[in-house]
Amino acid sequence: MSFSYPVGTRGARQPRGPLFRWVNDRTANRVRRRRDGRFMGLDALVLNTVGRKSGQERATPLGWFPGEPDGWVVIAAAAGGARNPAWYLNAAAQPDRLTIDLAGQTIPVSARELHGDEREAAWARVTAAVPRFATYQRKTDRQLPVILLTPREVPPVS
Repeated sequence: MSFSYPVGTRGARQPRGPLFRWVNDRTANRVRRRRDGRFMGLDALVLNTVGRKSGQERATPLGWFPGEPDGWVVIAAAAGGARNPAWYLNAAAQPDRLTIDLAGQTIPVSARELHGDEREAAWARVTAAVPRFATYQRKTDRQLPVILLTPREVPPVS
């Protein structure tokens, strides 16, 4: 199933603007330097996407949770905003052109949005580990997308 969550009609103010981009860039650099992959109490990674409009590489630091059976679960929370974050839209546009930076490595990944029972099980694990995500969900009427990032094989260069 594809990426499908629509925007909401209400929600918290979403982070954006030059200051947010500056903080985002600094945070991404800090996450990349950490060998233990932790930042502000969360397991963290940097998701690298290709801008769906600009074609430029974008880097977004995100908290992650273990995927079942493998991979990394991330939430498109946008602090409980009414709209989905840009990284989500970029990942939806090109789900097989993503990489993550994690613990000193760059790993090619594919993204898949979870739905139904699979989403509910992952959401329960996320909110049990970090209740703040349930708070974000209460701030908006859109259902926060749950994304599974899984490693993908990269064909050898010939």
